[in-house]
Amino acid sequence: MSIRLYVGNLPKELSRQELEAVFAEAGDSVSTKVITDRKTGECRGFGFVTVKTNEQADEIIEKFNGYMLKDNALKIEKALPRSKGKDEEQAVSTGSPSPVTASADRGSRRKGSSNSNNKSKQRVASSSSESVLPDPRWAAELEKLKQLLAAPTTNS
Repeated sequence: MSIRLYVGNLPKELSRQELEAVFAEAGDSVSTKVITDRKTGECRGFGFVTVKTNEQADEIIEKFNGYMLKDNALKIEKALPRSKGKDEEQAVSTGSPSPVTASADRGSRRKGSSNSNNKSKQRVASSSSESVLPDPRWAAELEKLKQLLAAPTTNS
């Protein structure tokens, strides 16, 4: 079983060969991948290292986490499985599709249906209910301001 490690904080000007050179002393069973931007071809700032065992992964994390590469301290940790969205994560964890996912699937199959209108209505409804309540960090200041504005002003 292979273990993928996330390698973050990579410099923009980095090739796969340079990353391989960093991890070459860890052994031949290490493979690397630099994630690049499709348009520019530059490194997007992260990549992956794949090793064969958990022990080897732990050794690499211990040895190379914080390693300075072109003035950047690398951040290395075990990669999490790729997730596609919150609703799908729920479906995976519970073993059944969530009601939101199921209704979205039915709606997307209908000819001429428009889910974008429903989404915009939900956003408007949630934003209007949020605007009624002040931010708790500023509630006291807002109350003082309301009192100042409500007080009668005397201009002489």
